[in-house]
Amino acid sequence: MTRFRLTVEYDGAPFMGWQRQHHGPSVQGALEAAIAAVTGEAATVTGCGRTDAGVHAAGQIAHVDVAKPMSAFRLMEAVNAHLRPAPVAVVACAEAAPDFHARFDCIGRVYRYRIVNRRAPLVLDRGRAWQVGVPLDAAAMAAGATRLLGQHDFTTFRSVRCQSRSPVKTLDRLDVRRDGDVVTVEAAARSFLHHQVRSMVGCLKLVAEGRWSADDLSAALVARDRLALGVNAPPDGLTFVAAEYSRG
Repeated sequence: MTRFRLTVEYDGAPFMGWQRQHHGPSVQGALEAAIAAVTGEAATVTGCGRTDAGVHAAGQIAHVDVAKPMSAFRLMEAVNAHLRPAPVAVVACAEAAPDFHARFDCIGRVYRYRIVNRRAPLVLDRGRAWQVGVPLDAAAMAAGATRLLGQHDFTTFRSVRCQSRSPVKTLDRLDVRRDGDVVTVEAAARSFLHHQVRSMVGCLKLVAEGRWSADDLSAALVARDRLALGVNAPPDGLTFVAAEYSRG
């Protein structure tokens, strides 16, 4: 039995999310079906995190155990052939230590959210960004983001369906930058609550519009109440971009 580490890229639009579902297609399910077609084995693909319906990934890390003797390159090529035309691809594959675990060994995760700040309809970025037509003050957004850094109880920014044992998380980085019409928010932490990034971006958007102040954002955080949330940003603009490990 060989354990393989996979780096997976996908467009989340047609999926119910990463996790296998009974009521619709999932990224995990697509990968497992492709691996079964290649190996004849009912293998479980374990990801480093679960993305929601409609959320994309450029660097999702996963592991899978395969009994059939084959090289990492051959497995990647064969799985990608069976994945077509689903918008999922294994972009890297390598043998891993037998005890490597994509989820439990992960010490850092990075998400990126893209907002296109213009009135004209999205064409190339349709399904890949949140279109906001009113002017956004990215500097105010960046200043507000500093209020969320560090360790906090993020209950306000947590989905009611979140299964995490604790709402306390440590946000290591929350950067905001603007390049023309595109405002990008990048968040880094060891782990995130369900909907945390989308909820933080939604409230930062209110700050950028001048509808909230940075103090309002702090008050929402301190409230530790989902009812204090301003806006939950749509999934379109969110991409899981990287996972960090101390070993492979």
